Amino acid sequence: MPKQVDHEARRIQIAEALLRLVSRGGLEAVSLRDVAAEAGISMGAVQHYFKTKEQMLLHAMDHVTKRAGERIVAALSKHGERPPVREVVRTVMLEMLALTEDSRMEFLTHLAFFQRALNSPELSASYREWWPEFERWLAGELRTAQESGELPADRDPVREAEVLLTVPDGLSIGLLLGQRTGEESIATIDYHLDRLFGTT
Repeated sequence: MPKQVDHEARRIQIAEALLRLVSRGGLEAVSLRDVAAEAGISMGAVQHYFKTKEQMLLHAMDHVTKRAGERIVAALSKHGERPPVREVVRTVMLEMLALTEDSRMEFLTHLAFFQRALNSPELSASYREWWPEFERWLAGELRTAQESGELPADRDPVREAEVLLTVPDGLSIGLLLGQRTGEESIATIDYHLDRLFGTT
């Protein structure tokens, strides 16, 4: 009997191989053949799922988002059924930081995605779809915090969401280049959240 292939597991295997390669040397020099070798499968198997780098990178980005989302849900579950919005925001920002091997790979994959997207209508269209959705979700969380009195009423949820999502990226660059430590980066996030939520 032919061996049954778990197609989703195979796509994840390919995405994980791409993450490792990107984290070691960037995307531009990576070929489909390199990904096949890293994943331990044939070139034909990779091409069965992805015809181009763009298709493979789009899937890798989806995988990164799901993986980070699962870590965030697991972290928030320790705080009970509905943690304070400040804790939700803090958890999201910490997961976006290049603090661990997983988040470092994910951040470098994001950088590769953005660089490739500058000259790829397919990738740039994807970015224009999912990043605004992320900002809208965070703005909604901040509105909820205002309604409950957790966030001061004079804060603009939309503008604050835009700012909050830029902070981990800027800090991660410094982390990767050795400019700052993880502890310093976390302290900066806490400092910003204390000011935003009026706890200082």
